[in-house]
Amino acid sequence: MRPSGAWRESLLPGDCLILVAGVALCVFAGFDLWRGGAPDAAVVRAGGRIFAEADLSRARRIAVPGPLGATVIEIEPGRARVAADPGPRQYCVRQGWLTRAGAVAICAPNEVSLTLTGRGGDFDSLSY
Repeated sequence: MRPSGAWRESLLPGDCLILVAGVALCVFAGFDLWRGGAPDAAVVRAGGRIFAEADLSRARRIAVPGPLGATVIEIEPGRARVAADPGPRQYCVRQGWLTRAGAVAICAPNEVSLTLTGRGGDFDSLSY
């Protein structure tokens, strides 16, 4: 039986090259393949229906009516956020600026959501 460190003696230079290439491929995949792309537009829904669609090229504010009051969506070039919401816990406001395609902020008590759309959307999960 070989000692536990003896496996290092059997490594060849080509084995090390394959190991380095594998690690480099994993790092590349992590940074390039699994990130969301740049967003093109923001889609605002109220009560499950589209309330507004806005491109992310210029700054604006959108007041969205809901059962608890108005939710304020703030849009700046390349990003968007829920600036104010009458909901009790403020989870959607705490999410801050959304900057990637596929990012979503949901204000459930007020039935309002903000989604950034674009090529290369980033999804955590899909369900029906």
